[in-house]
Amino acid sequence: MQNKPLNFGPVALTTTLTTNILNPPTLTGGVGGVTGNCYFLLKHIRIANKTGSAATYSLWLGATGANAAGTEVGGTGKSVPANDAVDIYFGGQGLAIDTAQFLVGGSGTATALTLTAEGEVGVR
Repeated sequence: MQNKPLNFGPVALTTTLTTNILNPPTLTGGVGGVTGNCYFLLKHIRIANKTGSAATYSLWLGATGANAAGTEVGGTGKSVPANDAVDIYFGGQGLAIDTAQFLVGGSGTATALTLTAEGEVGVR
């Protein structure tokens, strides 16, 4: 079975830097069905600034609601110019996110930044 395309967002980033932004679903229930869990392979994240002033974002990959040192993804306190966007690309297979992992983050300015992402979703 092949992975399926994944398009996520748009999501307005808030000033709560521990916001869960993205997490794959689990496969539960049923009888004699599929076992396992979903995973995401992120290929690209775009963070767009819709305001006339620069704004910053921070992203982490780890536990729910956590932004521990060493788990930064794509930048912390990274500036997005006014009325512009920042693109983050993940080479190779992409950034793998399992059901126990969360893409967590936020912005220094409430709802100035909007996150969209693309990649693949699969089942293990």
